[in-house]
Amino acid sequence: MSRLDELIQELCPDGVEQLKISEVTNYEQPSKYIVNSTDYSDDFETPVLTAGQTFILGYTNETDGIYKASKDNPVIIFDDFTGALKWVDFPFKIKSSAMKLITANNKILIRYLYYTMENIGFSSNEHKRLWISIYSEMKIPVPPLEVQREIVRILDSFTLLTAELTAELTAELTARQKQYDFYRNKLLINENTAVIKPLGDICTLVRGPFGGSLKKECFVSDGYAVYEQQHAIYDDFSNFRYFIDDTKYAELKRFSVNPGDMIMSCSGTMGKIAIVPDDAPKGVINQALLKITVGPEVDRKYLKYCFENTVSKQMNDNARGGAIKNVASVAELKQTMIAVPPIEAQKRLVKVLDNFDAICSDLNIGLPAEIEARQKQYEYYRDALLTYAATGKIIAQTDRQTSMMR
Repeated sequence: MSRLDELIQELCPDGVEQLKISEVTNYEQPSKYIVNSTDYSDDFETPVLTAGQTFILGYTNETDGIYKASKDNPVIIFDDFTGALKWVDFPFKIKSSAMKLITANNKILIRYLYYTMENIGFSSNEHKRLWISIYSEMKIPVPPLEVQREIVRILDSFTLLTAELTAELTAELTARQKQYDFYRNKLLINENTAVIKPLGDICTLVRGPFGGSLKKECFVSDGYAVYEQQHAIYDDFSNFRYFIDDTKYAELKRFSVNPGDMIMSCSGTMGKIAIVPDDAPKGVINQALLKITVGPEVDRKYLKYCFENTVSKQMNDNARGGAIKNVASVAELKQTMIAVPPIEAQKRLVKVLDNFDAICSDLNIGLPAEIEARQKQYEYYRDALLTYAATGKIIAQTDRQTSMMR
């Protein structure tokens, strides 16, 4: 029997009292803690908070009107329009008046209150204040303080384990990515059999059509596909929004895309490159893309790695334009110098880099999945514990998991 079982049987064997949130909390309007200036800087000390996903909007150097939260004096910030909430145990200022600052009275532990409010999972899309009229009227289970304390201990332990695992996985991913970047750079630059050549000598580059050649009135429901920036950025050729007919395709033949061609984004998000697969549809590039057709002395994947390693950075450094950057010019891009080893050496480098890239990709896929699984496990566990505290009824696996956390 776990410590929680013992406490429930001893202190609340017949269930627990259900109280309105307003009966166990105090709230404060945030007016005096609102930041005056949004001139934020990481050099400043005091964070400016929101209860939403962003949480820390920036840091201010203002010294007046700081909420003095601490480990011994925590507070829950509650978004009065969405129902989002955050636990805060450090000094802060806030962005707007659309919040309530929630503390607990002597009937409830504030950490238990926080876990219970998290478990409610309430959210709203209505633009009206929620705390007084709706949220504070909700009822929650309020077991004896000793039971609350044990539930908090268990959930805090689980939260800590989850955070430690997430930090460990993230650090591993970052280290592997740095190792990969270093490794790729060394392999591509230090190949001692390479000849340095201008990009224009080893491939043909064609910028997408300008001058309104692809206006919406020329699009048809089916025909030749129009390749867009998203295809290069996401390396995904499963969806096409626009098509042109035979006549338009013949007019834009110079911009046609064939399997094996490379396409690269060259406006806004620049330097993202993809190789057009064999089963991709026939079509043309739009004005935000550059088509790259390699010659026989260059392996396409080798050139793609070269772009990712150096060319993309040079493109962004030399970009022109205001809010939306564009490649400086195709003529300038053709002068970018590329190390070109013999084709067999290129293929060997590609094989090595593909293997290393696969490891990093697996980590990129596995990390979010593992974090999501841990979060779902935590949410299930929290719900089970709080339900058990309220009813005395064990949800599947709760007793076993509680024993693991003792």
